[in-house]
Amino acid sequence: MNAQALPDIAFPGHDKLVTALDAAVGRGDEHEVTAALRDTLCRLIRDRDVSLPPCVHEPIDDHYARREIYRSPDLGYSVVAMTWGPGQGTPVHDHCGLWCVEGVWDGELEITQFELLERDGERFRFRAAGGMQAGPGSAGSLIPPHEYHTIRNTSADHVAISLHIYKAPMDTCSAFVPHEGEWFARRDQALDTDAP
Repeated sequence: MNAQALPDIAFPGHDKLVTALDAAVGRGDEHEVTAALRDTLCRLIRDRDVSLPPCVHEPIDDHYARREIYRSPDLGYSVVAMTWGPGQGTPVHDHCGLWCVEGVWDGELEITQFELLERDGERFRFRAAGGMQAGPGSAGSLIPPHEYHTIRNTSADHVAISLHIYKAPMDTCSAFVPHEGEWFARRDQALDTDAP
């Protein structure tokens, strides 16, 4: 899918999901918005009237799948469904200054937060600052500058699905590659979307 195209993917409960997300995003400042989105996403995940498109349940062998299923033409936010095959995950990464709310739709994901301790040019020193196993119906938010984290499906044989609502389309991010001890090297990473 072209990252610039506005997705128009039909699925059961599409309008219900969009109406609820619109109401949450229209709340005000980023703390109010992300709190409302967390509550809304937890409710929608449990709502039997809302089912994600069939493509979202199909993993891709060599990387976790990113499928943009909706982009608000009025409010600008983007909804991306991610499909995590067994063992798939991310490096430490940021969200390029965008707030995000992430909810686990199916399966379990391990999320680890990282604290930025210091920066030396293009080297960054991080320390793991807590983590959790998140199951279906759980949601969390990231508000810059507290946005550094990893996500991983630790299951050896089950697929996990998560839904991510970003302030705006996230086409790039910074990924951080282990360098030495707590030091990481930054690399710019394009974030492609996979075809539905």
